Amino acid sequence: MQTTLSDLSILQLLRNYTHFLVSVPPVVGIGDPMLQHEELIRSYLVNGDLRWLCYLSSTSVYGDCDGEVVDEDYPTNPENELAKLRLTSEQGWSSLAHHLGFSPLIFRLGGIYGPGRSAVDTIIKQKPLSEGQKRRKHRKYTSRVHVEDICQALMATIYATSSSRVVYNIVDDDPAPREEVFEYARKLVERKWPGFNLQPLEQKEWLLVKTRNGRGEKRVSNARIKNELGVELLYPDYRSGLQSIIDQQIENPFDSYHVGQMPL
Repeated sequence: MQTTLSDLSILQLLRNYTHFLVSVPPVVGIGDPMLQHEELIRSYLVNGDLRWLCYLSSTSVYGDCDGEVVDEDYPTNPENELAKLRLTSEQGWSSLAHHLGFSPLIFRLGGIYGPGRSAVDTIIKQKPLSEGQKRRKHRKYTSRVHVEDICQALMATIYATSSSRVVYNIVDDDPAPREEVFEYARKLVERKWPGFNLQPLEQKEWLLVKTRNGRGEKRVSNARIKNELGVELLYPDYRSGLQSIIDQQIENPFDSYHVGQMPL
């Protein structure tokens, strides 16, 4: 990845901003694509107005926890390559923020869902499970968070008068298994559009849920964002989150598309 003149102009413009949110994920074989230019970024921002930097990371950095409750002080132990790269990115952005003279913020996010990206959308589109969903299908606990709750947590840190904390877990209250979430989503769809013949869930794959043990799982705690930032979750569990998504579906999606030809 080469830095072009337009990239440099963006860095020049960034000097005038006070808040910087980093949501670019690392790439296997590359690492953090932005931190490849860390020295250049530092040189442009060192005398700028930046006072707040937040990196969106993942709860995957905790690794296998044997089903324990995991808060922000729990030791990190990433196991797969992407999780290891996430932790490296956390460290890189933290180092950059300290170099610029302020503390960074690290948001460790659960699985993100919201309108257009949820179990409801998967059911409606009649799509098979993605590879990522298949890899997670055996978990007893899966932490997730509605995108609107991520936004309100970000705003809470921006408006906080002071905070010595660096890391915040951003998850809801209910680390439920994916099988349970998809079954609930299916019921919501059937209730809203009765009579439509939905394809059955991939039962052979869901059966694996009951044959795997709970090792490698974790129940991620969100107590810190509630107690220290005063965040009240808009969607504390998948039921309220999925209900809000189904409520926003004004038109019948099955009227406009043929099954198997739904847009992504």
